[in-house]
Amino acid sequence: MDDERGSLRERLVDAGVELVVAEGSGAVGLREIARRAGVSHGAPRRYFPTHRELLSAVARRGFEELAGRFAEVRAEGAAERLAGTAREYLRFARERRGMFELMFRHELLNSDGQEADGPRLREATGPLFAELAGLVARCTGEPENAPVVTAALWANLHGLAQLQGWGSVQLMLGEGQEERLLETVLAAHLGGRS
Repeated sequence: MDDERGSLRERLVDAGVELVVAEGSGAVGLREIARRAGVSHGAPRRYFPTHRELLSAVARRGFEELAGRFAEVRAEGAAERLAGTAREYLRFARERRGMFELMFRHELLNSDGQEADGPRLREATGPLFAELAGLVARCTGEPENAPVVTAALWANLHGLAQLQGWGSVQLMLGEGQEERLLETVLAAHLGGRS
């Protein structure tokens, strides 16, 4: 019975992931997910008592995918690895726009509380931040400042991802300036050590 329960739960999350990637976070409703998973409209409530818990499970998949992309970055040295990780962050935002937007909508997610069948969403995001902070510490040689510098870098990258998604960067700088802009962002936060 537990395998069947886990399997249906995973099908529901799979359907939620497909829906958010295709149509954005606003389209992720329990009824539509149930329809896509081929179950009754009441079935999701057995696994996800609230819409927030379902969205959190979907967002967790996004963080897992992003972590996988970070793990695939192959680069020598901390600065090169950090630059590669930043590129993957921007690529993920571009390729998985709906998921990217959902992952950071904490007013929609169950970030602090325990989810029905899993750990807190924060437990999926903390290791990613810690990995970035470790790279920043190695790049700057200032581990005591790394968390704040990392948060500032992340905010800058996130803003850049949003602006690129809206076409604002291309409008202001023209096409093909993304890499140059990323290098400038990294240099600004790493004191020219990128």
